Amino acid sequence: MRIKNSVAFVTGANRGLGLAFAKALLAGGARKVYAAARDPQSIALPGVTRIRLDVTNADEIAAAAHEARDVDLLINNAGIARGTSFLGSDAIGAARAEMETNYFGPLLVSRAFAPVLAANGGGAILNVLSVLSWLSFPSSATYGASKAAAWSLTNGLRNELAAQGTQVAGLHVGYMDTHMAADISSPKSQPEHVVRLALEALETGAEEILADEISRSVKRGLSNERGVYIGLPGR
Repeated sequence: MRIKNSVAFVTGANRGLGLAFAKALLAGGARKVYAAARDPQSIALPGVTRIRLDVTNADEIAAAAHEARDVDLLINNAGIARGTSFLGSDAIGAARAEMETNYFGPLLVSRAFAPVLAANGGGAILNVLSVLSWLSFPSSATYGASKAAAWSLTNGLRNELAAQGTQVAGLHVGYMDTHMAADISSPKSQPEHVVRLALEALETGAEEILADEISRSVKRGLSNERGVYIGLPGR
């Protein structure tokens, strides 16, 4: 996947990581960048093509795929986090909302754009995942479950889209300095650094991108005799 002269479609592009992706794509020479958000008026970045998209709305997804028929790079970035444990009083509602946005959203958007990518030579899909695809903490348990599902989705899409020449990559990252992690005091990566690494990796043909040391460390720990995902750190 080459960024220069590409036509990219970024979900959740009005702020945070999505906005950083849109900026970097323009700077990297993308021919066109579709910046999608529930409220396209919330996208203030000059040079992008704003498009209305709620990734939980099937009609809006179909309309976006019909409008953006020149896309060869899809970045599934839109996501939500409710900060809920499995046993919390609001767990079921939070889990359903996070699954709708973080799992069914990328699934539906990818299904809609797969024929578009095929028609344009294959292209690539980048799914924004999380180190919490592999770990579970009470403070973000339902969110982690949605990202684990999205990781499985990414791996499945890679298999199913290989025949049409579509590169499918998953981006794993810990906390980032964005609105979603505003209340978290742990060390955070800068979105611009994550985006730069991700786009460079895409151009090398990468299928899995580990954007920070915590993601690389956790990935190594998955194969431990007592996997890093068992229990909580220090227990």
